Amino acid sequence: MTERAPLSRKLSAIAESATLKVDAKAKALQAAGRPVISYAAGEPDFATPQFVVDAAAEALASPANFRYTPAVGLPVLREAIAAKTLRDSGLEVSPGQVVVTNGGKQAVYQAFQTVVNPGDEVLLPAPYWTTYPEAIALADGVAVEVFAGADQDYKVTVEQLEAARTDRTTVLVFVSPSNPTGSVYTPEETRAIGQWALEHGIWVISDEIYQNLTYEGARAESIVEAVPELAGQTILVNGVAKTYAMTGWRVGWMVGPADAIKLAANLQSHLSSNVNNIAQRAALAALTGPQDEAEQMRQAFDRRRKLIVAELAKIEGVTVPNPLGAFYVYPDVRGLLGREWRGVTPTTSLELADLILDQVEVAVVPGEAFGPSGYLRLSYALGDDQLLEGVQRLQELFA
Repeated sequence: MTERAPLSRKLSAIAESATLKVDAKAKALQAAGRPVISYAAGEPDFATPQFVVDAAAEALASPANFRYTPAVGLPVLREAIAAKTLRDSGLEVSPGQVVVTNGGKQAVYQAFQTVVNPGDEVLLPAPYWTTYPEAIALADGVAVEVFAGADQDYKVTVEQLEAARTDRTTVLVFVSPSNPTGSVYTPEETRAIGQWALEHGIWVISDEIYQNLTYEGARAESIVEAVPELAGQTILVNGVAKTYAMTGWRVGWMVGPADAIKLAANLQSHLSSNVNNIAQRAALAALTGPQDEAEQMRQAFDRRRKLIVAELAKIEGVTVPNPLGAFYVYPDVRGLLGREWRGVTPTTSLELADLILDQVEVAVVPGEAFGPSGYLRLSYALGDDQLLEGVQRLQELFA
């Protein structure tokens, strides 16, 4: 009998999402009765605002929502996204330049599929969200990491990008506020990077999913607002998941020049067609309804941010840059490595994360998921009491 043909080599090379893997392990331990506190998931612990839920319930009364709708999204939602893009990103676009996707993650995937050709190099500032390099690989591109450490507040410079650029460089990933670090580029830094990309004809994929979650007066200026001429070579990725506590609703979008959006729309017409219509109606309500609850959530994140930064800073050997956006803190923990803790001597942040889970039942994501070893990502999108108890367990472990 002839041996079965092999599975896809491309997909076989793709790694499971490290953040989801750690979160799943933590939830499994919790289900088994273990008192695990998890900082792993980038997911608000708040309920979706009730008026959003009510809009979804109302949408269930309309049989039109049980049918196919345009693959690129409901026209009224695309109009609302265009309005939000003008309001928050300073870019005027038509609804025809919007594709509504199944969460921001699909928008990221389609953005790379749209602008990357086989062998193209994509400059990927590190630390980076764990999905980016895999999505680049799925587009047959080559991720070129450009690392910025805690001493740079995890923000790359034009000089670093230029040093990494080759004649095969066609795309730059730009994320502000950042997952996993929470860093926010200043308007001047954003403008300099945007002008550099414009000068060299490089596409920019700008992930703005956390743009409404900033603190201490910081504002995440969009790269197309900083450099308006860059709009013709930029795809913006966004969604309702983080700002409105709607991670499970799976509504994101991509915005860009008409020719690029046309390609993405063609792909989506074969890949998934329209996003769930009830979820689209809920997203419409979130974008066009009152923003009071979103602001209350932002204020709660800010309170938790201050608490976790202050408490982590009490641990000797831990360096904690002050994050001004998103809901993550990304401490440099190299000062804890190579030292014995309860009979174990971790040499990598992966080993350190395992030690922390085993010894004090706290789940964190190691830096290896986002770039170089020596760092941990902690999400502070969890309840205040758990947040404090988890850090206190770390303080006790590393005392």
